[in-house]
Amino acid sequence: MSACAPTCTIDHSHAKHTHQPHSPPPARGRRFRIAGADVSASIAVFLIALPLSLGIALATGAPLQAGLVAAAVGGLVAGWIGGCPLQVSGPAAGLTVVTADLIHQYGWRTTCAVTVLAGIAQLGLGCLRVARSALAVSPAIVHGMLAGIGVTIAVAQVHIVLGGTPQSSVLANVQALPAQLAHLHPAAVAVSALTLTLLSLWPRLPGRTGRLLRSIPAALVSVAGATVAAALAGLTLPRVDLPSWSSHALAGLPEGPVLGLTAAVLTTTLVCSVQSLLGAVAVDKMVAARPGLTARVRRADLDRELLGQGAANIVSGALGGLPVAGVAVRSSANVNAGAVSRNSTMLHGVLVVVAALLMIPVLEFIPLASLAALVMAVGIRMVSLHHIRTVTRHREVLVYAATALGVVILGVLQGVALGIAMAVAVAMQRLARTRITHEEKEGVHHVRVRGQLTFLAVPRLSRALHLVPQGAHAVVELDGSFMDHAAYESLQDWQNTHTARGGSADLAGRRVGTRTTDTDTDTDADAVDAVEGLDGSSVGCRCSPWTPWRNHHCVRPRPAMPTGCSGAPTTPIGTAARQLAHGIRAFQRNTAPLVRGELARLAREGQQPSQLFITCADSRVVTSMITSSGPGDLFVVRNVGNFVPLPGAESGDDSVAAGIEYAVDVLKVRSITVCGHSGCGAMQALLAAEPAEPTKPAEPTKRAEPTKPTKRAEPGTPTPLTRWLRHGLPSLERMAGVGRPWTRPRLAGRDPADAVEQLCLTNVVQQLAHLREHESVSRALRNGALELHGMYFHVGEAQAYLLTGAGDDEMFAHVAAG
Repeated sequence: MSACAPTCTIDHSHAKHTHQPHSPPPARGRRFRIAGADVSASIAVFLIALPLSLGIALATGAPLQAGLVAAAVGGLVAGWIGGCPLQVSGPAAGLTVVTADLIHQYGWRTTCAVTVLAGIAQLGLGCLRVARSALAVSPAIVHGMLAGIGVTIAVAQVHIVLGGTPQSSVLANVQALPAQLAHLHPAAVAVSALTLTLLSLWPRLPGRTGRLLRSIPAALVSVAGATVAAALAGLTLPRVDLPSWSSHALAGLPEGPVLGLTAAVLTTTLVCSVQSLLGAVAVDKMVAARPGLTARVRRADLDRELLGQGAANIVSGALGGLPVAGVAVRSSANVNAGAVSRNSTMLHGVLVVVAALLMIPVLEFIPLASLAALVMAVGIRMVSLHHIRTVTRHREVLVYAATALGVVILGVLQGVALGIAMAVAVAMQRLARTRITHEEKEGVHHVRVRGQLTFLAVPRLSRALHLVPQGAHAVVELDGSFMDHAAYESLQDWQNTHTARGGSADLAGRRVGTRTTDTDTDTDADAVDAVEGLDGSSVGCRCSPWTPWRNHHCVRPRPAMPTGCSGAPTTPIGTAARQLAHGIRAFQRNTAPLVRGELARLAREGQQPSQLFITCADSRVVTSMITSSGPGDLFVVRNVGNFVPLPGAESGDDSVAAGIEYAVDVLKVRSITVCGHSGCGAMQALLAAEPAEPTKPAEPTKRAEPTKPTKRAEPGTPTPLTRWLRHGLPSLERMAGVGRPWTRPRLAGRDPADAVEQLCLTNVVQQLAHLREHESVSRALRNGALELHGMYFHVGEAQAYLLTGAGDDEMFAHVAAG
């Protein structure tokens, strides 16, 4: 038992406490252990949290101890209860403006009471399990809110950096800035400049020494360096003042107007909750990007995280601390430092408590100008250029700008409300922006609708449809993913009226008047696509140009199959031709206009595929679908069983070898993929066939004299299919281990389901070995100009797998999910 202790964990919570003879006594309890990675990560987070907590408290105008209280409570309470193990909570820069406004209006004790009430509200939201709904807020609104808060923080801290005192609002700070610049405090400016210089240059130190030094947080280095420089220079500056904990102010009863206090609680709850939940999602992404950590750390439970944040705010507010939320800087530092559990977050809280009790004389040497410069840099970084580029690319810059300006000028809650209103207006504008055109070509009237078809576009749609003369042929092209009931009724009424008066109407895109039975339809179940039949009627079909493949599965009744003399069903004459004509007409009307330009370019420039794809002739394997490829991307060779015959083999097939040679030597493809699939009929036939005697190599023969064809092959004569399946015999031998043992391929997480699937996988490996024997392939491999890949497609599960492995003997020995 002692030998296993370092490597395994034994859970005694459900074990039966039975003591067997000659066995060691059972353990009395589970030992609490802290991983070394958590200890080092907690120290790194503590070194960042200490100066930031003091700086945020300074920026809000709260007692400086309040920042330390919030950091300690965030680490201990939120770290213990929260649902995101590696997220670090504490006083957040995003709450600075809200807290500063509360302190200015109601005083410190009432602000603490508001924090407690906000925590209770968070507990209620967590119990209602509505945390996921907070993620429905547009990212443009969240980023705009943080940008507005960042601007407010930076403008206020500029006054302290210059040696002055900030005003109560952003506009007042901007108006007072010229006067502040005229009365600079040289010592404060020098300390602030040194802090900002160290903060920006420390992460950029070059070389091996710089890499070691960068392990010390830049925030700690900048504040410590400025403090040491100010002390050595003997500068007279306002410094951190931490009164005795005996005089620390705790929460009191809220005093003020009910409406104002309610708005304050809602604002604090909103900012704390949204910032914490978005931070938890971001931590999940960072954990997923760290190799080896995903399996050890569970994904964030957002409802539990909301409960943890609520409990932390109740405790922090009751003890006279700032509001608590998840903070991005400390959380990212925690993940990057190698933390593996919530112990790192809790231990960082313990270190903050120790520092608050034992390091007060050291902390009081820190100049306030240095902390202000640190917080100002944090505020500037909250205005992220990356976020601005992202919202601009998604055409949501108006939402971002409205939210940011609203937060700066009006306040956080008002700014968020303004951003939500702008987001709704933008969404309505996009929904209503529908382009409807009418034109006549060669006697056919074309009505094109581009965009979403809602009731707002019905008047314009009606005007365009009434431009079609009575009795004329019309084509209505609907290019949009949504049609509401008003537009549906209008289009259906016009179609019925126009048809009754002798006209004809073709609908390309979505079809009215037909109801589909498939559960995986588009948004409007009353609208499916139309394909015109040979007789002029419309056949119900859901084929839209360039839609996902599942929408190309036509919903039409299967025709009754008449039976022949033997009782077997036979295909009616002309049925296949009609289906082929339906598909051609649908392509010419719906898809050809979209691909004509690309195909014209390929016709001019010639084909330049990047890979050769060798796969089975099975109709269920759609190469363009499972590889997300288009015209000109793949050079495809298909045959029964995806075989690659050895060059010069008996009954060899020059067509496959010719395809390989042309792709490698002429088209210069960079990779060749051999793709097998589940339920392969060729593999089933190989397994079902009786063992045949080994065949002798073919001897050269003289050119045979032309003979008259026989009416029927003699019994036992190999058919073309039988001769072709001989190329699969090496795969059978490989699976049986003939000649040498090898590692059998297996699917990710499971073994092959049966012998057929095992042979399908083995066949891919064997054909890759055959592929290496071709001269053009081996030459390209030696020159480093070609890669070989194996692939397996499970038809029933719609799951594609890439075969991976190393070495020539066990090439592609294991299968990883794609």
